[in-house]
Amino acid sequence: MKATWNDQIIAQSDATKVIENNHYFPADSIHKEYFKESNTQSNCPWKGVANYYSIEVDGSENKDAAWYYPNAKHGAKEIENHVAFWKGVKIEQ
Repeated sequence: MKATWNDQIIAQSDATKVIENNHYFPADSIHKEYFKESNTQSNCPWKGVANYYSIEVDGSENKDAAWYYPNAKHGAKEIENHVAFWKGVKIEQ
């Protein structure tokens, strides 16, 4: 699977995990040069607290377009530190 935004591949992996129709990419499969830590957090009752990244490609920013669970709850441990996307990031094979 690959994640693209602004015509740039930002993550690519053959080992994504799918939960709630979202592909979660292993942390080592993202191209870190496009990711910027965000202060945004959200809480999922069964997955835990999510942290966010903003994505920057060619001077354009997609704020909080990626999220991950650094300390996932027991039922979501398989996606701990895996990164998922929204806000126009295209996921395809």
